[in-house]
Amino acid sequence: MRARSVVAVDARTMMQQGAGAWLERGRAQVLRGDVDGAMATFAAALAEHPDSADVVVALAGLEWQRGRVGDAEARLQALLAHEPGCPAAAFLLARLLRDQARMAAVERTLRAVDWRMARVGDAIQAIELLDDCGRKRAALDVAEVAIAKHPDDPRLHAYAGMLAMQLGEFELARERYAFALRRDPRALEWQSAYGYAVSKRYSDGDDADFTLMQGFLERPQLADAARASVLFGLGKMHDDVGRAAQAAACLREANRLVAAQLPWSAKDWRRLVAARLDAKPVAPPAAGDDAFVPVFVLGLPRSGTTLVADWLARHPAVCNRGELPLVARLAADVARAANPVAAREATARTYRVQVRQDDTAARWFIDKQPLNFLHVDFILATFPGARVVYCGRDARDTALSIFMQHFAGAEYAFAYDFERIAAVVQGERRLRGSALQRHPARVREVRYEEFVADPLAATTTLAAWIGLPPHDFARAPASERVISTASAWQARQPVHARSIGRWRAYAEHLPELAAFDP
Repeated sequence: MRARSVVAVDARTMMQQGAGAWLERGRAQVLRGDVDGAMATFAAALAEHPDSADVVVALAGLEWQRGRVGDAEARLQALLAHEPGCPAAAFLLARLLRDQARMAAVERTLRAVDWRMARVGDAIQAIELLDDCGRKRAALDVAEVAIAKHPDDPRLHAYAGMLAMQLGEFELARERYAFALRRDPRALEWQSAYGYAVSKRYSDGDDADFTLMQGFLERPQLADAARASVLFGLGKMHDDVGRAAQAAACLREANRLVAAQLPWSAKDWRRLVAARLDAKPVAPPAAGDDAFVPVFVLGLPRSGTTLVADWLARHPAVCNRGELPLVARLAADVARAANPVAAREATARTYRVQVRQDDTAARWFIDKQPLNFLHVDFILATFPGARVVYCGRDARDTALSIFMQHFAGAEYAFAYDFERIAAVVQGERRLRGSALQRHPARVREVRYEEFVADPLAATTTLAAWIGLPPHDFARAPASERVISTASAWQARQPVHARSIGRWRAYAEHLPELAAFDP
């Protein structure tokens, strides 16, 4: 009552000052923690200024904060129907929809804005939001529209290059990356040089790009992170043309620079593995959701997870969501919960909503986060219908491939040092053996070497085990393929066996590889 009376007393004064005075007062109340008072202020402001987009957005934001999601969404939808070019309303509505995993609705909302009229900062915000929601094509479309309006902004070109590479448009990716690299020294820190290098397979050791990349390394005061990114790209280029010695030298220095910035404890890793092995299995719920079957494709990074997931996703009843960060977070939530049973049920609901989304009628959903091998027991205890596809590969080839990649995310801190990689390989093997022994009916191992020998037969057999209806996997998928991992280039090439035994070409230059047990 007090908040309403204060609003009533001040109403005549603020009516004369316009919507800005109401907004200032309401925001001050929010900062003081008086959300109820702020809502009353904004409601009064809306009654006085029904055409103020700022007031509508402010009120909708508080309604969302208070759990009145339906009211907030309806208010924002009405505003955008009247003012489709209001970025503030579009962004708020998009974030509200994202929280509900309605990613297709996020895309529709942001596509409705005319980005030709927007500021660069707003366009970049839209690109990042769409990218975060997995709507890569829409993000690239916004970037290209913004580039047409602001052709000299290198940030837009760098974003467009990244997205085009993930969508398999490699020529466009190289064009956009090249522009960013020519116009802005910061592009090296954005990993544009690395993206430029990995979006093409080189066949000529005299290609001018070698000189270009070397020139980047000679720039004064080049930060270690940027130098490492360039060296990873240059190492890949030397590898393409068969110069193993030069590639190894670049990769060793690149990995040294990154490892120095990313601490990692082998002791902590071994304790984690031991805790997983010692944990008592938890029985799954008696029944699950037959309309939702999660398929977890996991294993060491670079063990063939992208390849296997990509082939399975050729089936029309399968949706590949890529490398999701959900399982590790949800498993930690359950571990901290006072009531693990209730927490596990809530976790299953959360995961189902976030993965199913609003864009497909698929029944099988692939989550190909490799590091989910740490959570197999949790996965199978949480999702009764889940299937786990465990990818394995010769450890020497795997270690080399890991060493050649510039990963994103601190969870891959082990990837930049052979001793760290060896510790992870050993732990993963122990966990794999335990998973296969504990859950023989729900976990199946797939060997990379056998898969590439006959991917069609391997996929058909695997699909039958998962429970998919019969399908001709020889047919390419009709939908657009998005590959956001280090395999963006490789996974789009015809399946080949050239990577089997590849470590031998590097044995002289990276002798640590020989110490790995195949």
